[in-house]
Amino acid sequence: MMKKDDYQSALKPMQKELVGMARWARTTGQRIVVLFEGRDTAGKGGAIKAVHDRLNPRQCRIVALAKPTDAERSQWYFQRYVHHLPCAGEIALFDRSWYNRAGVEKVMGYADDREVAQFLRQAPTFEKMLVDDGILLFKYWLATDQEKQEERLRERLEDPLKRWKLSPIDLAARDKYDAYTEAREAMLAATHTAWAPWTLVDFNDQKRGRLTLVRDLLDRLPDTAVAPPEIDFPELGREPKEERYTVIAPIADYPLG
Repeated sequence: MMKKDDYQSALKPMQKELVGMARWARTTGQRIVVLFEGRDTAGKGGAIKAVHDRLNPRQCRIVALAKPTDAERSQWYFQRYVHHLPCAGEIALFDRSWYNRAGVEKVMGYADDREVAQFLRQAPTFEKMLVDDGILLFKYWLATDQEKQEERLRERLEDPLKRWKLSPIDLAARDKYDAYTEAREAMLAATHTAWAPWTLVDFNDQKRGRLTLVRDLLDRLPDTAVAPPEIDFPELGREPKEERYTVIAPIADYPLG
């Protein structure tokens, strides 16, 4: 597995490129959508953080929707996702997406065969409309073997800082590894299109997987070289002032040592 220092060293120059990408999107008004899909524990959150971490959160949004409400269940399936598509100059990173229907909803029985089949017919058309309207759409599937999945589930169980990530659905998915494989293959067969292709990334080593994904994303963008705007930053012209408090003072510093 890749060491943390090696990972950070490789990621840093890519993050500079991501900042440049965001500046280019803001300058040109380009809209970017990136979907992060994959098995539970594959590493979607870490991959999204690698892309999002150094960007302006007002420009680059993470979309992680909860289960649909009763009202949303009565809507056209794609409707609640449309609301979160980016405006000019924005980037939307979907932590799971409309592909829930072809994955967890299908495998766990939340959607019936008719609903899944309808989704698989409609998704390519929906995505063609997005791309034809000028959105840059990237779809990533994060892959991991069941041995790694078991290791990460156990880590979530035993680490109090990660326990919140462990849900009943995660545990139920342990016995449905093959069913998820079959659902994914059916999804890829129906929705891997020329205008919105899927990219599969090996996330058995999550650090290497993040680097692979970020590098692929950057390489598939057009030339994003846009110089940062010039900012006039004159000298202060006086000695810097210390902070003053007349009503309430800061609390005591955190003790060191």
